[in-house]
Amino acid sequence: MAPGAPGAPGGRSAPAARHSWWPLLLLCLLPGTCQLKAANAFKPNILLIMADDLGIGDLGCYGNSTLRTPNIDRLAEEGVRLTQHLAAAPLCTPSRSSFLTGRHSFRSGMEAHDGYRALQWNGASGGLPENETTFARILQQQGYATGLIGKWHQGVNCESRTDHCHHPLNHGFDYFYGMPFTLVNDCHPDRPPEVDATTRAKLWLSTQMAALAVLTIAVGKVCGLISVSWKVVLGAASLVFLFFVSWYASFGFVRRWNCILMRNHDVTEQPMDLERTTSHMLREAVSYIERNKHQPFLLFLSLLHVHIPLVTTKQFLGKSQHGLYGDNVEEMDWLVGPDDLSWEKHDDYSRPVKRQTTSKHEGEVLNAIEENGLKNTTFTYFTSDHGGHLEARDERGQLGGWNGIFRGGKGMGGWEGGIRVPGIFRWPGVLPAGRVIHEPTSLMDVFPTVVQLGGGEVPQDRVIDGRSLVPLLRGAAEHSAHEFLFHYCGKYLHAARWHEKDSGRLWKVHYMTPRFHPKGAGACYGRGVCPCSGDGVTQHSPPLLFELSRDPSEARPLSPDSEPLYNMVVAQVGEAVEQHRKTLSPVPTQFSLSNIIWKPWLQPCCGTFPFCACGQDEDHSET
Repeated sequence: MAPGAPGAPGGRSAPAARHSWWPLLLLCLLPGTCQLKAANAFKPNILLIMADDLGIGDLGCYGNSTLRTPNIDRLAEEGVRLTQHLAAAPLCTPSRSSFLTGRHSFRSGMEAHDGYRALQWNGASGGLPENETTFARILQQQGYATGLIGKWHQGVNCESRTDHCHHPLNHGFDYFYGMPFTLVNDCHPDRPPEVDATTRAKLWLSTQMAALAVLTIAVGKVCGLISVSWKVVLGAASLVFLFFVSWYASFGFVRRWNCILMRNHDVTEQPMDLERTTSHMLREAVSYIERNKHQPFLLFLSLLHVHIPLVTTKQFLGKSQHGLYGDNVEEMDWLVGPDDLSWEKHDDYSRPVKRQTTSKHEGEVLNAIEENGLKNTTFTYFTSDHGGHLEARDERGQLGGWNGIFRGGKGMGGWEGGIRVPGIFRWPGVLPAGRVIHEPTSLMDVFPTVVQLGGGEVPQDRVIDGRSLVPLLRGAAEHSAHEFLFHYCGKYLHAARWHEKDSGRLWKVHYMTPRFHPKGAGACYGRGVCPCSGDGVTQHSPPLLFELSRDPSEARPLSPDSEPLYNMVVAQVGEAVEQHRKTLSPVPTQFSLSNIIWKPWLQPCCGTFPFCACGQDEDHSET
């Protein structure tokens, strides 16, 4: 019996009769019903799982032998694994914008010119424009239930606290539970500040210096050394106080303003309880699958793992060989499921033990897919939004991911380590199990892929940079639809690659590269992430050239002396860049100072602003 056929092991049973042939044939005998049922019969459920800041080298199926990721590895064994899957941007907000829309983020203004490269506040006015079309919106029009659980980081409001112009429910999702922002160190009361920490330190120093100046004047006045009126002293003191309040109202309450949970349009936790967040997300994901198992659904599970502050439950703390980061990766793998093993710590080793399930909602996501008979009718995808964060570290060691053999990491738009991510697809009976594809693909390709699977059409009124992966995944196409791919850091083109399909050679041209700090290091330690422009980058003229098919680590730059095709390749890629630039058009930037700053009238709030506080003490998931 073929996988996915009626009655096949793991196939959909009664809840999914729409995928069974005999009822379809019988219904076709009734006038007017065959066309409608046939249209729905081949719409798979779509489960998209995206990790946050996960390095491609953190997974067993991509070469890691010391971190335990059996569930994600099993997903790869049962499906198709891409080895050259690439993020469209090396930071959260722009990468996710490109993923959702199939377009480079700068086409919608979701990319930096200079300065801020990601959204900084829930109470800011920047975000994914309303005129952008997400894959969720198209699938919603095709009759799909569309849910987002987890991280959003594409903005919330435009002009008022309740307009929700950038909210997931205004972009095609009919259900949302999660963080409208992203995890940051500020969400943990014991961690150092992260949101605009440099600006915050400068403002605090300026406040202290101004206060000291006023105090000096006051002392001089008392001692008779300075002839000024008390009105001047009090006026100066008032100005210093107002300056302090103006910035401390936002920066002094980052956890309360940014670290919140929402269900649809309502704030449910403010600030969020980090220790319970994992169980909340898991319960919501399982509940969503169970609620929608009778109809085609899209679930975008946007994990908070493995972004700092690496919130990890006690069950997984201290269980890995790689400290807190490794613990968080292994917990993420458990969330994906369906392995029912956890790890019991002994003096010098860990061993697997059965996990005790205490609630019908407490189970891994893929396990919920299988238990509801949806495995063979669900198109499942796993990835990360960009490479691992090399600069994330503290006195305990590395807090960011490992990017394997690839150079660079998060924030670096050109080097492979910043943009090469896992790409795993499973659809039993449709996609060949255990297949590995070494063709260049992009996160932007997911947009046209799921639109095609859901029976929709890609918009024709705008540039779509992604290409459907369906022919490549099913084996109908030998090569990727991309001949050239362009790699940006902010608005700056840092690199471009050319897949010379006839010869199989893969060329990469670098026009700019970040200057690592300290010199000779592999990242920009002390800076958070590497910059995209200015003194923090080196511009290459002539450009650097690598042949990734032979040098995936980008360790040996080629020259006209070492590579006879150097001039031809650089010229060919240069011509492609010029053609690509002709497709660009100016759009309002969402990361301008006016859009990025915190505005109290836009701040999501439960209760009466500014006294925003609430918590969820029980299971509120919809039934």
